[in-house]
This record gives sequence, C-alpha cells and structure tokens, in this order.
Amino acid sequence: MAPVDLFPDQAAAAPSPRRLSYYNAGFLRQKRIRRILELSGYQLRLGRHAEGDAVAVWGRSPYAARGEAVADRTGADIVRIEDAFLRSIHPGREGEPPLGLVIDQAGIYFDSAQPSDLERLLRTHPLDDTVLLNRARAGIARLREHRISKYNAHDPDAPAPEPGYVLVIDQTRGDASVTHGNADANTFKEMLYWAQEDHPAARIVIRTHPESAAGHRPGYFGPEDETDRISLSSDPVCPWTLLENAVAVYCVTSQMGFEAILAGHRPNVFGQPFYAGWDLTEDRHPLTFPQSRRGRSLTRVQMFACAMLEYPTWYHPCEDRLCSFEEAMDWLEARVRSWREDRHGWQASGMRLWKRGVMQKVFGQEVPVRFSDDAPTPPRRAMAWASQAPEGADVVRVEDGFLRSRGLGADLVPPLSLACDDLGIYYDPTRESRLERMIAARAELRPDQRDRAERLIRSVIDARLTKYNLGGTPPALPMGYRILVPGQVEDDASIRLGAGEIRTNLDLLRAAREAHPDAVILYKPHPDVEAGLRTGAVENAEDFADLVLSHTDPASLLGDIDEVWTMTSLMGFEALLRCKRVTVTGTPFYAGWGLTRDLGRVPARRQARPGLSGLVHAVLIDYPRYYDPVSGQACAVETAVRRLAEGRVMRGGPALRLLAKMQGLAAGASWIWR
Repeated sequence: MAPVDLFPDQAAAAPSPRRLSYYNAGFLRQKRIRRILELSGYQLRLGRHAEGDAVAVWGRSPYAARGEAVADRTGADIVRIEDAFLRSIHPGREGEPPLGLVIDQAGIYFDSAQPSDLERLLRTHPLDDTVLLNRARAGIARLREHRISKYNAHDPDAPAPEPGYVLVIDQTRGDASVTHGNADANTFKEMLYWAQEDHPAARIVIRTHPESAAGHRPGYFGPEDETDRISLSSDPVCPWTLLENAVAVYCVTSQMGFEAILAGHRPNVFGQPFYAGWDLTEDRHPLTFPQSRRGRSLTRVQMFACAMLEYPTWYHPCEDRLCSFEEAMDWLEARVRSWREDRHGWQASGMRLWKRGVMQKVFGQEVPVRFSDDAPTPPRRAMAWASQAPEGADVVRVEDGFLRSRGLGADLVPPLSLACDDLGIYYDPTRESRLERMIAARAELRPDQRDRAERLIRSVIDARLTKYNLGGTPPALPMGYRILVPGQVEDDASIRLGAGEIRTNLDLLRAAREAHPDAVILYKPHPDVEAGLRTGAVENAEDFADLVLSHTDPASLLGDIDEVWTMTSLMGFEALLRCKRVTVTGTPFYAGWGLTRDLGRVPARRQARPGLSGLVHAVLIDYPRYYDPVSGQACAVETAVRRLAEGRVMRGGPALRLLAKMQGLAAGASWIWR
C-alpha cells in the first residue's frame, strides 16, 4: 500500500535536483541528514565545487566558514541547514539524528543580521487559510497533550518547582543562536537582573539547558547564581510543566521562548530570536534592523503554521520518506512513549521462550529486558504476560494488540502490536483497565483527532485488515438477513473473565438462532481452533448455522453481513469499524459505550459515550504499542497498517515453526501459549 498523502497542501514533490558541494565532515558522517537532503532533491558532493553548484553549510557553525569562503570566491549560493524545531529524544551531541531539517536559501532563522526564509514566511505568507490554521491549532494541542518539545529526555514523574515562579531560561555558552541573536554573556546577566526587578516578590527558577545538564556544554548560569530566592532547575522536568506553572518567562533566544508563546505566555525577550518582533513578545532589546522586516502582528497559531508546518522539511524514520508535520508527530509520539516507558528497564515474568525475542525488540531498546520471576530492583519495572500475572501484583500486564500479524499467535507468529496495561487488562471486565480510562477520555475529540481516527478506519477497511489477516475467499453467501457468529477459543481468558452466561460456541449459535429464527446464520470457527491449536470446536454447528465458513478471511465477510453476534470476540469491534450492528452476550472492551447491543452485564463505570471515532482512537492509537519490523523501531499505527497491508511483517523462523508443530501435538496446546 503506497503512503497516503494526508495533507496535500504539503506537496511532496521535490525540487529539480540541484548539486550541493559541502566542506564539513558532519555532512559525511550524518547519514540521516544526507538522506533528507537527497529526498529533498539535492545531490551532495564532498569538496568538489563546480559551476552551478550551491554550497551547503551547517547553520552558522565554526565549520561553516569553509563553505562560506568557497561561496565568496565563486559567487555560489549558500544553503544553510539546521535541525528542525522538533528534533529527537536526546540532544544531537549524544548521537541521535534529527527528525527534520530546515533548509534555508536566504539565511538561517536564528541569525537576525539578515532575513531568513522563515522570516520571509512570517512577513509575507497570507496566513488566512482555514485548513492551515486548523492544522496549526491541532499541532499546538498535540505538543501540549503529549508533552513534546525539541528534546524529549524529560521525566514525566520528575518533581517540578511549586507553581508561581518566574522562569528564566538558560542556554549553552557561545551558542550560535546567542551570538547571532545579538546577545552575549552580559545579556543573560541583564535578563536575570530584570526578572528580579520586575517581580520583586516572586521566586526565580533558572531552567538549565539539557546539554548543560548532561555535561556537554556549560551554560551562562550555575550554582554560583543560586540564592535564597533563585534556584536552578537542572532535573529533567518537562518544559511544558515548567511553562504552565510559571507566572512569567524570561529568555534570550532559546527555542523554549517560542514554546512559551505556544503555552500562552508573552515572554520577555532579551535577544533577537525568530519569534521576536511579531507582537507576541515583550522585546527588551530594540531590534537593530528596519522595522519593515518584522512589523507584522501575528497570532501564535500563525507563527506555528510558518515555523512548524511551512518552514521545516520533515522525515519519516520508519518509512524513509519526506512527510508532513503530522506524520512526523505520529512517529515522535510513539518514539517518546517507548523511551518514557522503557528508560528504566523491564523485568519480565511469565514469558515463554518464543516470546522473549519479540519482547526484547519492542521493550529492550533503551535497557535490555531481564526475564525473571523475581521482584525487580527499582527503578526497573515489572511486566508479565497478562494471563500469567500474579493476582494483586504491582505489574504491567502485556497482551497482543488488535492489529497483530499475518498469522496466528498460537502458530508462534510474532506480533506487530502489544498492549501494556498498568491497571488491569482489556479483556477482563471485572476490574478497570487502562483502556477503559482511555476510551472514556475520548468521549470528546478535537477535530484533528477525529480526522485521524476516521482516516485510520478507512485505511484498515481499504487494506482489508483484521487481527490475524488470514483465511481464504468466502463462498457465495445465502440471501437474507445475514448474522455472523464468530467462534472463539473456549478456554481463552476473555471467555473465562468476560463471557457471562453464554460461554461456549454452541450456546452462542443456539442463542443467535433462537433470537433470529429466519435469519441466515453464518458460523466462522476461530482460526486457532481450526488449526487444532486451541479448544472450541463445534461438532454440530450445522444444526444452528446455515453455513459454516471454515478457513475464511474475516475481512471478506464483514462487508457482506448485516450483524455480528458474539460473546467477546474482537470481530465485534472489527464489525463496528464497518458500521455493522453488533450484539454481545458477554462484556468485551467495546461493549457498554453505546455502540453495541449489550445482552451481558456492563460495568457501571462505563458511562462515557465516545462515538466510534473516540473508541477507535483509544483502542488503536492510544492503547497499543507498535513495532516496525522493517526499521526495527517503535512506530505509529499507520506504519503498522502499511506493513500489514504490504505483508512486510515478522515471521517465525524454523525453530519457532518446529515449536508450533510440537504445540499442536500437546494436549490443549495451552502450555506454550501461556
């Protein structure tokens, strides 16, 4: 399935190929940077300048002088390249490549001595397009909701200063954004002085730059600046939290000043960053260039549209292509989530040998997973396969996600998605699960969230995806009101915990027939049962079903039926995606929210009415974690859908296939699957 152009105004067409000569070894070493430039239509040449070439330099770095000298000598154009404003988890000095670049033909955004492409956009773009501004509003909301900043190695649990302080933002000493923003060390001293003068009764909190906190480069402030009133914040506190708890913000040229605008502040600015001069800041140093360059009054939404949507070139790390801001955010949210959850390491119990490789790939990229039934040593966290989790244990339960694989779990086919639940697990209605909270929270969606969920529904349907994505073409179906009854594994945990009074496939068939004596009843056995790997076979299904659909693709059926009757099967949810009527006799995770006909007991806590888009957002976007087998990274659901549609998924090797055959010979086959 080809990537869908979700935002056609962000044209993916690259400019005509243009040669760029470069003289900085950083371009040679940084594979991601070269790849983004290549995808943007540039041909890079190391140190060989020919007529017609432009010269690539990295911002205003010390090494840029080499390329600038060549440009001066030859009259070539200079293309200045820098990281985009959403970069990575860790600073670049720790080796992580950027998520996007700014490729500036005129200057560079932090150099106030001459206009940049960003300044031109801010000055001349009409900024009256409803679609563009709605995207900007959504982008700001997403950054805030997911606590995303330029760097993201902050700890959501790190204690923040008590609210009510004045926030002063430090930077790394001698940074190009400072020197080319018409500032120096004295500017930082002046900023701290005025923060105290302007707010004589307030506490002052100085935010240390992440690179300074990590020991890479010193800042302008240190312990010697602390007093009974002034404190340093060097812990990895979320920037959004710091901004939300501040009564005022003071900065020189830091990008965090831009984020302060997004958070609703009007920061006091002592340098000349790109966001100064547009009536969004208190500019404490008069601009040293003609007012005509920045005389326009902008809103924060308009500034975001230029700085985040129009100016940068964004890259999709999993799919190796240029992409929109929104697609870059999809990936970054998944990456940040995996880092936050995995950074202290996991100790996994109840994991059979065949699962451990997958668990290591998904959860062990920051710190290797340990497999042991012993209690973990903090801060390492405990996880367990949900069916093997000790009752009452403080453990994160893990289960397969809802878009799983091309093949059965009981056949030992590895999953592309896994659900982690720190409260319960989605198939157990006897206790609250994290998924329930997520569904309730999606009772109201922003327009962009609704649009994303609806696009996801369309892509799942168009790609004919279900959980396992197996089965053949169905036979011709009898005419009439068609009710699909999906069989289940009768000793499955979802049956034991959530099935209610009807607990077998035969009883479900009987109930469907009694309720609809004239309907066309179609029975589809569960693929694990058909494969002889699990229990739940019905010997006399034809007594109640008009047709038994063995080895049939569920996605091919769901478009041609009118209703699904189920105990707790995921096919009920898959039918909801296709706007089919669903009757449930048990209590699956999708029951009780006003979208199904519920014959079983529904927990009283399920009072929210999220709508189908809200349910899908919680179930397929918020709850599972996805793993891309092609790039070996965490990914968003949209990438997982593409991999499943293309068939580019993980498959069990010879050893796992042998284990699967052994499983089929084992009584009940449950000993391996647990």
